[in-house]
Amino acid sequence: MGFKENLKAELQYRDMTVKELASLSGIKKQTLDNYLSTHNSTPSVDVAVRIAQVLQVSVEYLVTGQDSLFPANTDKQVKTLAGICRELTDEQKQLLVDISQAIKRNLGES
Repeated sequence: MGFKENLKAELQYRDMTVKELASLSGIKKQTLDNYLSTHNSTPSVDVAVRIAQVLQVSVEYLVTGQDSLFPANTDKQVKTLAGICRELTDEQKQLLVDISQAIKRNLGES
């Protein structure tokens, strides 16, 4: 898949409209519509970075559908958790680690 398909898929996955992406990224809706249309236009690097930041994915993912941070078979839940973690404070991240470790220990006891 190319940029257009990956952008469409990510918008759908996040249940985000093009208008919302435009507002959050500062990119005109018409410009985004061009990337999503059959014209096969692709953004400049700085625009792609702004889109990726809003969607919390890498530019590499938008362009190739793959992300070097995650193997190709990484499921969406893991990627979603990673995106959420980026927004947490260090204290919140540690709490999440502690909870995850407790869950893992309890699963081992079952």
